[in-house]
Amino acid sequence: MTLPPPQWIDNATRLKTLAQTLAHEPAVAVDTESNSLYAYREQVCLIQISIPAHDYLLDPLVVSDLTPLATFFANPRQQKIFHAAEYDVLCLKRDYGFEFAHLFDTMAAARTLGWAQVGLAALLEKYFGVKMNKKHQRADWGRRPLTREQLDYARLDVHYLLALREIMEKELTAAGRLEEAHEEFDRLTRLKVEPPPVNHNHFWHLNGARDLKPAQAAVLREVYHYRERQAERANRPPFKIFSEQTLMEIAQHCPRSPKDLRALSGMTPGQMERHAQALLQAVQHGLAAAPPHPPRQQREADDVRERYDRLHLWRKRKAQARGVESDVILPRDTLWELARRIPRTPADLQTIETLGPWRRATYGVELLKVLNET
Repeated sequence: MTLPPPQWIDNATRLKTLAQTLAHEPAVAVDTESNSLYAYREQVCLIQISIPAHDYLLDPLVVSDLTPLATFFANPRQQKIFHAAEYDVLCLKRDYGFEFAHLFDTMAAARTLGWAQVGLAALLEKYFGVKMNKKHQRADWGRRPLTREQLDYARLDVHYLLALREIMEKELTAAGRLEEAHEEFDRLTRLKVEPPPVNHNHFWHLNGARDLKPAQAAVLREVYHYRERQAERANRPPFKIFSEQTLMEIAQHCPRSPKDLRALSGMTPGQMERHAQALLQAVQHGLAAAPPHPPRQQREADDVRERYDRLHLWRKRKAQARGVESDVILPRDTLWELARRIPRTPADLQTIETLGPWRRATYGVELLKVLNET
């Protein structure tokens, strides 16, 4: 089937018209594309929207003020349909401050039903005979102009979501899982955007960092921070400046000359030309600096860990009996909150923010029993 071309939204007037159109729609499909693989500061680069009559592609790199869409996203009387909503919701909250109400997540629905295939490409092929080109999943959505293939791929991410939602609602209702699914959808609306922490010790997370000698660790710290500064300045992902393996090789060998640096397997001619002098200076600064000490890894108290392990085993058995992934039963964060706070009564369970009404009613008695085991 040949689809009509999507409508391109690239100015404030068209955005205002789109917002007015959406105001009358009870359900709207939404997706986003970002440039996380190509930028130091990830951002939303395309927003796809679908209603029964039209598909829309909104260019937020041209239309920077998306305030006209805020009311739509926050309207509890309009359903917003996503596939794998968590990432899209967090990106839209981060970049535009949107609040969300009344979501339907087709991936979460598939997982609640225990379907073996939950990816959008698999679902579109199964139910609509549509094959998607997965190569565009890793495309640079921040580059302009977008290719015709990219635009076609992007609109397919949303075009069938309304119809897929209809199928899933019937399946959830028949399985008696609709209320459970909606509780998960509601949880997604409450996701909070956490600002990236300023962590000067993050270099310790590199594989093998804790095995280095003190002087080598000091060198790793210097070259790691150099890579971060260069990535931020160029707005490129740090791994496109140097790989983590290259950083570790520099720290392990502490090169003193361009010849030593060039001998490292990870250094390319282009990197040598752009960074050799600065890297050698960073090595010298590291060797002259006081060696860093690995931060202590925070550990849960033994009793908290023991309660968590009991809850984890209970969740695993519950999921296996039902044929779903474990986090469909309860999210991991909820297990830790229960283990730390030790609710004793049904009333106490109501204070666990991440434990919704359906899960309290369904699992509350069992959870209290597991927590109160001695």
